[in-house]
Amino acid sequence: MSVLLEFSMFPTSDECREGASVSKQVSKVIDAIDKSGVSYQLTPMGTVIETETMREALNIIELAYEQLQGCERIYSSLKFDIRKNTKNRLKTKITSIEKNLSRKVNH
Repeated sequence: MSVLLEFSMFPTSDECREGASVSKQVSKVIDAIDKSGVSYQLTPMGTVIETETMREALNIIELAYEQLQGCERIYSSLKFDIRKNTKNRLKTKITSIEKNLSRKVNH
């Protein structure tokens, strides 16, 4: 099974922000994901991870949340794409589009 999870998570409370920027806090989340060994792709608007089970995906969300524990308020948005009998969709979905376009897509 392949569980693709696209999510964003960041603090909205002032004590965890530097003006309008949340990059320092988001960097903590990305570092934890990287250290977890889960396949991921950072995008300008969020992060996409791929796991083999829903439990693993939810564990990453909990791990991300733990990185922001000092913050009074946290915003998060999650989208799932769950498919049986497949894997490595972080790459294969993009490759499929590129093949259909017959050229490379900027990513």
